[in-house]
Amino acid sequence: MDDHHTSERLASYADVLAGELPDSWTSSHLPADAKDDLAELADRIWDLDLVAASLAEHPLQQAAILSRQDGAQLVLLDRNDERDGFLIAAVAPHALPDEAFRGVPEPNGIALADDPFLSAEQVTGDLLARYDAALAQVRHNALGGIQPSQPDRVVLTWQPDGSIATAPADDRASAVLMAHGFVQDPQSGIYRLGGDDTQAQARVLCEIGPRLDALGIGTALQHPAGRTAPTTAASVPHVPAGPRTPTTRSR
Repeated sequence: MDDHHTSERLASYADVLAGELPDSWTSSHLPADAKDDLAELADRIWDLDLVAASLAEHPLQQAAILSRQDGAQLVLLDRNDERDGFLIAAVAPHALPDEAFRGVPEPNGIALADDPFLSAEQVTGDLLARYDAALAQVRHNALGGIQPSQPDRVVLTWQPDGSIATAPADDRASAVLMAHGFVQDPQSGIYRLGGDDTQAQARVLCEIGPRLDALGIGTALQHPAGRTAPTTAASVPHVPAGPRTPTTRSR
């Protein structure tokens, strides 16, 4: 089978499979000439079993990536054996620290038959269930000292670099935070407000308190060690104004 036909078959299979999986998935194809992207993808394949063994003998030559709206990704690749079908594996989120993966079992990939409709059922009942569980665990681990918020209470946590982080549990709270300069990490779901300008940071904290309160959502500001600061963002103590150079952190 020529490379062009193989490439079209993989891409077509991925398109059908993405349309049959629960929630909203899209597919994209990485051809053989996308060497850098393929190498980066191979490093993120979250597998220590079937797929890892295949890649050890057959380096990634092409792949199809299935992406879900929340950032989850699956990779579809050739089997490179005498059997029909493909291999599929989870892709580890790239924005989380290595420590977040410690103690979390790999959601190892599976082999799929040459029928994307039947394979969708297999992926949903097996790989996706394990992948979602692993994702939830590593994202929880990545929170570190950030205490999860409740629907009626947003917990804001000072970070060592001067930024403020939070993991809101309510879409209304998320909208308020984003409207005031918080930026969401799509992998961890954490919202961060930079600390480069402490005057601007203090102004934001004073503004979001009343906005959230009007929605029936309280706020709390705390340090990572658990020392709770004032119970409303509006009562945040004054911090010196002016620019601040962020502290460089390394993993």
